[in-house]
Formats: sequence, structure tokens, C-alpha cells
Amino acid sequence: MEGSGRRRNPYELTDDSPVYVISVAAQLSGLHPQTLRQYDRLGLVSPDRTAGRGRRYSARDIELLRQVQTLSQDEGINLAGIKRIIELETQVAALQARVAELQAVVEGAAAAMQQREAAVHASYRRDLVPYQEVQQASALVVWRPKRDQKKH
Repeated sequence: MEGSGRRRNPYELTDDSPVYVISVAAQLSGLHPQTLRQYDRLGLVSPDRTAGRGRRYSARDIELLRQVQTLSQDEGINLAGIKRIIELETQVAALQARVAELQAVVEGAAAAMQQREAAVHASYRRDLVPYQEVQQASALVVWRPKRDQKKH
């Protein structure tokens, strides 16, 4: 939380925090540890690594392992198809985030444009009257000065 003056807790866990060793990840996902290693080799689920090269799975990795298992067992999709599905879902999520980012930029630009337009309108001189063309009438008006009543 930059700018707020508070430091973020370094021990705060998120869905992306790599905390589970392979045996715990296998239990949580309902898969055999060897299956997790296979999925890692194939690039389906790529956990973080420790300095000693040990795998550390996050809660998001566990959810992805469950999704792979569901697609494989329940839907009958092969591992190559599952890998492609995961890649496309990741790409869609990135594109959705980009669209949201660009939408925010466009909305900001529109708001700035409206402010500039309002400033221009506010700068108009108020002492000027817009010119409107007057239609010429075909009637003839004759002006006669009043006669002085004393002379008659």
C-alpha cells in the first residue's frame, strides 16, 4: 500500500503465495505426487521453486490442479488439450485486464475533454448577442410628422 504510509505485512498470504510442499499439494488436490511432477514437466501447473529446487505450490496452483483433474477425468480432454485450454484462459484473463485498463484510460480522457470543453464554454464573452438574420417585410410604412396644431 504505497502512499498510505503503512507497510504491507510480509507474512500476509495471498492465493499466489507458494507455501505448500508437493506432498501437501497432492493431498489438497487429490492427486498423486508423481502426477504433480508430470504436470509440472508438461507445463500444465508450474509451481514456484525454493533455492534447493523444491516445488512450492500456491492455493491458485492447487485450484488449477483440481481443474486439470476435472477436465481430464470428467470431460475426457487429453493433457495437450488441457494445456491449450489453460493457455487460452490465461490469455483471456490478461486481455480482459488490458481492456479494463484501457477503458479506464478512455474514461479519464473523456472526463478531461469534458472539463476542457466546459472551460471553453465558460470563457465565452457574455456581452455579445448572437446575430440572427431578420426577414424583410414587404409592407411600406410612411412616416409623417405631426403638424403643429397652432399653425392651422
